[in-house]
Amino acid sequence: MPASWSKGPSSSILRDLPVLLVAVVWGSSFLAVQRVAEPGTVVAMLVLRFGLVLPLLGAVAWRALRRLSRAEWIGGAALGAVLSGIFLLETYGAVHTSATNAGLIISLAMVLTPLGESALGRAAPPRAFLAAAGLAVLGVALLTGDGGLRAPSLGDLLVLGAALVRSGYVLAMARTRALRDTDMLAVTWVQLAVATGVFAVVALAVGPSPWTVARSYGAGQWAWLLHLSLFCTLFAFFVQMWAVRATSPSRVSLVLGTEPLWAAVFGITVAGNRMGPLALLGGALVLVATEWGRRTAPAPAPAPAPAPCPAEDDGGGVSDAVGPSPEPASV
Repeated sequence: MPASWSKGPSSSILRDLPVLLVAVVWGSSFLAVQRVAEPGTVVAMLVLRFGLVLPLLGAVAWRALRRLSRAEWIGGAALGAVLSGIFLLETYGAVHTSATNAGLIISLAMVLTPLGESALGRAAPPRAFLAAAGLAVLGVALLTGDGGLRAPSLGDLLVLGAALVRSGYVLAMARTRALRDTDMLAVTWVQLAVATGVFAVVALAVGPSPWTVARSYGAGQWAWLLHLSLFCTLFAFFVQMWAVRATSPSRVSLVLGTEPLWAAVFGITVAGNRMGPLALLGGALVLVATEWGRRTAPAPAPAPAPAPCPAEDDGGGVSDAVGPSPEPASV
């Protein structure tokens, strides 16, 4: 292959296509959740979803897992517990609101995270970014109120809570020292394993067992569940790992930022979500504001210097600062 072609715009577009496909499948994940879960079966579905992924991911990460230190296991486990809370909030929210609303509201994490970064660094964010944040809030108000004065639904509030917790999760990962040089694949497996363990424990007290839910699924529901497990989780993770090396984290983040647009497309065309004129305007404002916020966000603060004894640090995770997170923007 000629060097000029490999570095040309056509090659760049081809490298972006797998990442764009990730954004598309993430956008479809909210609809998929509604096809396989009801309020009473959310936890059981999460056990099944990640229970299918863990053996496959673990087989690939086995050697790296054996090299993890005690501090790295503890750090990954701590972040895994937080990750379980994000998935519970986001998935319960998705079954209590429309796929369109869920996809657009969760995108607010892209604005909330830089705001938290500025607060922690005690530095005022740029005015343009504050304007973008304000526009996003207005958009969500119009979207969830369907253009009126109606209060947000329970599902809207749960997804908003997931966006807030996800922002804190990313900020915590960005400031971790114990896992900064740790194999990302291994730490991701630890986080997902702990999250699955949390779901399994909660399932003992909430709703039917995962086994009962699995036996109740028909072919269509199994197809959606495999879509969530293999494409929205496993495929997405490996594409991110490849893409940040083939292109750049910033370019990957920009392409993945189209996820809420795809969530709206699937919600309206497949799920039949109906939105009034002002709600449509609100959704458009959220999309514009999140992209504007991404472009005007304050630069992240420099990471703190590694501690002399990193084995004593009990926090951990992977973040945009060191690579893609396990599943940063979808259920």
